Amino acid sequence: MNQFTVSGRFEARDGWETFQTEIEAENDSVAREYVLSNFGSRHGLKRRQIEIDEVAQ
Repeated sequence: MNQFTVSGRFEARDGWETFQTEIEAENDSVAREYVLSNFGSRHGLKRRQIEIDEVAQ
């Protein structure tokens, strides 16, 4: 498994907020899916409310 840094922004009550998180995943698309599902379940966001700018290894 590889370590990925995923950065982007999500829609909050007060506007857009940035985030950066580190994920251990098989590849960059799995890391992207993990972030989308994790933010969705934690913060009650739809996928269209989350913008991923970069997935770096």
